[in-house]
Amino acid sequence: HSRGGLRSSSPLCLDGSSHILQTQRPRVNDMKLFAALALVTPVACDAWMPRAHARPVYKYRAAAVEVSGGGDAGPRPGPAGVYDAAVALGAGKAATPIAKLIPLSFLSGAHIALGAMLAVSVGGSVPGIKAANPGVQRLLLGVMGLPMGLLMVLGAGGELVTGNMAVCTAAYAAGKATLSNLLRNLGVVYLGNLAGSLFVAYMGAMAKTGISASAMGVASAKVAAPFGVAFARGVLCNWLVCMAVWMATSQKELVSKAAAVLFPISGFVAMGLEHSVANMFFLPFGMFQGAEISVGKAITANLIPVTLGNLVGGAVFVALAYHSAYGN
Repeated sequence: HSRGGLRSSSPLCLDGSSHILQTQRPRVNDMKLFAALALVTPVACDAWMPRAHARPVYKYRAAAVEVSGGGDAGPRPGPAGVYDAAVALGAGKAATPIAKLIPLSFLSGAHIALGAMLAVSVGGSVPGIKAANPGVQRLLLGVMGLPMGLLMVLGAGGELVTGNMAVCTAAYAAGKATLSNLLRNLGVVYLGNLAGSLFVAYMGAMAKTGISASAMGVASAKVAAPFGVAFARGVLCNWLVCMAVWMATSQKELVSKAAAVLFPISGFVAMGLEHSVANMFFLPFGMFQGAEISVGKAITANLIPVTLGNLVGGAVFVALAYHSAYGN
């Protein structure tokens, strides 16, 4: 505006509001230059009028709600919010392309294997303490090892099939993931975890760190249990593992994730339960060290019943149980 009234029209912005570009009459040459730059390249136009190319938010609103698992208000407070966070995480994992699942699942299998190797190196290498005070030996085996592995998975990002059995199933139950995406995720991640665990087992055997006897003993004990026993141990194990993942999902700080991981993970190891991904390391590692176990025996006597038990523990006793409480 000028003292004599409106000298120029008000340009309409994309957000529906009108703004006066100048308080004085713009010069004709400047306007021609602006128009020429705007026609030549959008970058120049952005430099002069950065709001002119802003995309309306409403176009992406529905997609954002679909992926996040919640509406504008975000996750609910309290335990219901933990469920919401787990559903959102599972929805994202179920939609992750295979090209990303492969490296992330390989790394997660390797990280769990490194934690398992630490457990054998510390808690599995104290026969004197085991004979005199088995409770202390179990405590060492639980604390020093697999909590480190799972914390690396959760802290750095990864794909662990046992945790996905809960969060991806919760996303499917909540209508945030399809059955095909759920099965695709579990299948690809299982194979990726196996590849990462086998790699660390082979490299650990090559490293010759002096734990051959412990490694062989652990592997031999794992194929000695009957099918039903291994299945029950798998159910209880992944119930605890998925509770660790479930609680850590809603935490932002690494120390909070570590607290959520420590007790359930060290607890299942101390109780002698069975984790399929950890066994993907324990069994071949012992075999590489000289344990007399065939590949068929390792698969049928341990990996199959333990994997099925892990699936029931994570999908039924965590995902579906919490969905029945908070899903509606």
